[in-house]
Amino acid sequence: MRPPYLLLDIDGVLIPFPDEHGSTPATHARHDVVPADRSADNPVTVWLNPDHGHLLMDIIRTGLVTPVWCTSWRQDATTLIGPLLGLPPLPHVDLPRPQITTSHPNGYLWKRDHVDAWLGDAPAVWIDDDFTGHDHAWAAERTARGAATLLVQPDPHRGLQSGHLTEVTRWVARLPSARAS
Repeated sequence: MRPPYLLLDIDGVLIPFPDEHGSTPATHARHDVVPADRSADNPVTVWLNPDHGHLLMDIIRTGLVTPVWCTSWRQDATTLIGPLLGLPPLPHVDLPRPQITTSHPNGYLWKRDHVDAWLGDAPAVWIDDDFTGHDHAWAAERTARGAATLLVQPDPHRGLQSGHLTEVTRWVARLPSARAS
């Protein structure tokens, strides 16, 4: 069995949403970035925790996962966000740009159908802050069909924590391919 994909979201995971007071965690540093669809005089301010790069590189270096961006940032994840965290260029799931008013237009995360088609029967760990119960049921169904799937859901106001990556490492270590290595 191939190593599972490690699907990484950005908003709410690496870039926390402000709390009710408009604050972000003190661990995060401000950066102004210019996504591909914006002009240089209209940057986007993001808040990133520099420790996330080290934590993600620790798990990437094990070779037990294949990291892939799974975010509406698409290619900008590799060109803008990854370098700020010291991450190497990573591929991304080529998500569409749907015209939706909620991230759960069908009761589950809008990305899920695209991710499901992209993954096929590959095992995956998906880190995203926006799953619903329907997404967790989907993950359980994939796992029952033989495509091991773990969903990790950080609090969108705190973002990714080291404990989330500990959970990923432990889960991956229990997979048959990891035990055979």
